Parts: sequence; C-alpha cells; structure tokens
Amino acid sequence: MTRFKSEFLATLAERGFIHQTSDDNGLDDLFRSETVTGYIGFDPTAASLHVGSLMQIMMLHWMQQTGHRPIALMGGGTGMIGDPSFKDEARKLQTEDTIASNLAGIKRSFQPYIRFGDGPTDAVMVDNAEWLLELNYVAFLRDVGRHFSVNRMLSFDSVKLRLDREQSLSFLEFNYMILQAYDFVELYKRTGCKLQMGGSDQWGNIVNGIDLGRRMEGADLYALTSPLLTTSSGAKMGKTASGAIWLNDDMLSAYDFWQYWRNTEDADVGRFLKLYTTLPMDEIARLEALGGSEINDAKKVLANEVTAMLHGRAAAEASAETARKTFEEGALADSLPTIEVPAASLAEGVGLLSLLVSAGLASSNGEARRHIKGGAVRVNDAQVTDERLMVGTDALVQGVVKLSVGRKKHVLVRPAD
Repeated sequence: MTRFKSEFLATLAERGFIHQTSDDNGLDDLFRSETVTGYIGFDPTAASLHVGSLMQIMMLHWMQQTGHRPIALMGGGTGMIGDPSFKDEARKLQTEDTIASNLAGIKRSFQPYIRFGDGPTDAVMVDNAEWLLELNYVAFLRDVGRHFSVNRMLSFDSVKLRLDREQSLSFLEFNYMILQAYDFVELYKRTGCKLQMGGSDQWGNIVNGIDLGRRMEGADLYALTSPLLTTSSGAKMGKTASGAIWLNDDMLSAYDFWQYWRNTEDADVGRFLKLYTTLPMDEIARLEALGGSEINDAKKVLANEVTAMLHGRAAAEASAETARKTFEEGALADSLPTIEVPAASLAEGVGLLSLLVSAGLASSNGEARRHIKGGAVRVNDAQVTDERLMVGTDALVQGVVKLSVGRKKHVLVRPAD
C-alpha cells in the first residue's frame, strides 16, 4: 500500500481502515493541501446504528481529528427505496413516519464520536430527502440519467449477483445507484465535498458518483473504501445470536455492549484495538503481543476503551466492575440487565421457559428448552434441569432472582408493584 504523507490517510492506513482508493496520490495531495470535506451515507433501516457501522463512524472521527470536515449523510430519501447491494431480495419499503423516527434515533449514535457545529472542521449532518424528494422525474432523467450506461450498471457486482441468481431486481432498486451518485454531486455543489467513503461493497456506487461529478460539474472527486469486516470465525460484525449490538443505550445497555467486546476472539483483539479505539499504536502493539491468559487483560482494555468512547468512562468502569463481581466473585451486581415481573405473578409462580424469553436470554420457549437440556441455565447460580420449574418469591435473593444462560449472560428479575 502507498505510504501516505497526509495525517488522515496515514492514520487510516496504519490502523487498517483502507481497502482501496480511486487515486492514492491525488487523494493524499488533496488532504495535504486543503481542509477536505468527505461523507459517508447511512440508511435509516432501524432506530439506532449498530456495531457494523462503527468502522465507518470511526473513519469520520479520524477525519475530524486530523483537521478535516466530515458529513454524515442521512438517507431519508434513498431509505425510501433501500440499497439493493449484495441483497438476495428487495428490502421492505418503509413509511415516511418510520424513516423520520429512525433518523431521530440514528442521530444520537454519532454524538459520542464526532462534533457537530458551524466551524470549518465541525461535522455536518445532512438528509438527502432535502433534494431527492423534490426532484422532477423528467428533468432528472434528462439531466442525470443520460450520463448512465445501462450496460455498465449491469456489470456491477451488486446487480450482477442478483441477476446471475435469477433473483428479482426491481426498477425501483435499479435506480438506487443513480440516486447515490447524484447525492455525491449534490453534496459537492452544496458543501464542496470531494470525498465519499464507505464499505468495499459500495465501490461501484461511489465510482458512479465520481464519474457523474466529472460529467456534470467537471469536478475531481475521490473514493475511499474500507474492508468488509468479519470476526476471525467468519461472523458478521454487530450481529450475535441474541440480536444486534446497538449503539444507542435505550436499545442495548452499556454492560451488554461491554460484554460484546470482552468476548472478542483472541485473534481479533489487536485488529479491533486499532479500528475501534484511539489508543496509541505502541500501546496497541504491547497489548497485541500478550499471550496465554494475559490476552484477557487486552480484551478488558478493548471493552473498556470502546465502551468509554460510546457511553462514557464511568459507564465502562461500572460495566467492568459488574463483570468482575459476577464472574470473579459470583456476586449479584446491581448493574446487571434487569427486567420487572408483577409481584402478584411472581407470588403465584412464573414458568422458567417464559421467564427466560422475557429476559431476552432465549428467543422462544423452544430455545429456552434447549438451553435447559444442554445444562446452560442457572437460577441464582444453581443449575436447573427441570423445564417445568416455576420461579416464585421463594427464589428471591436480596430482592431479585438471577437468571443465567452460560457463563456470560445474566439478567436480574425484580418484582414490581
């Protein structure tokens, strides 16, 4: 890879963010000669971003930290269609109300990582609904559509894979890449934005925008993509058996977020420290070199640093202390995830299967039954083998019942009036 001279690209390259650029030398010169405005687009498919988007958010973070201006582009317009890239079928169309609600939630996901404001390097949040929903269709076809070759569009992997599998690709979805290209041109006109970043699966869409900017505005625009990230075992980042690892604390507690990173596979610790923390590279090298049981110390540092950046240092330390008490002392920790059950129901007794589902420790009675048969379920740290067990007030210890599945998933059940 090119040895970059600009601080931004050198930082990204050193930490493993760069998969490819449209012009290494040209982009490096640009970052050395001016304050660059660059953007990443985020479609509002949920009320929060999750860990799968964190690499992109960290790219915006480093852009700002090295003296440049990041744009978080909200896909309020493109979200009404949905990106078909590498999907086996069309995304479910969302209503305008759902999109608006999701956008409000997603905005919170950015706050810990980038600073918004009116200064030259302050981040900007823009919604492409501002221009896409006002387009005149015939004028758009004439002014923009004429620059696109259907032959070339059909050659992109995101389209080609769907067609090769004989899976339907609607005209609606086919337009997505044109709209994303137009976003780049519109941001260039409005803000002077010259760089679009994204995952490597967005390469074709971004290059379309570069080409359209040259044709419509005579602009020199650039692309930078990051590698698509999976864990060493091949799992997709941000997804677990129990659900997505959300960034917003109303959708996932700081403790559960901390635990996700504490459970990182040994082979991923160094890579994740580079991508998801701001620790100096020499400190990361020291942690990466730890072997044997000491790798657990590096995992705790990873969990502490990533959680502190999102939820604050106090929340990270509290999560670490909760984990220590739970796993090292076997004690009940007040900051464990908690659910409330009506006191009257608990007095009569609540079935263990339904309690495990209510606590989010199983997705169904069937899964809860399998956990019990596998010996993974404990009530107040005592293994349970009876799937018909009724949990009542006699199980309360210090006013709560501790439910566990495996060694690392725990929920407290409290009676509520």
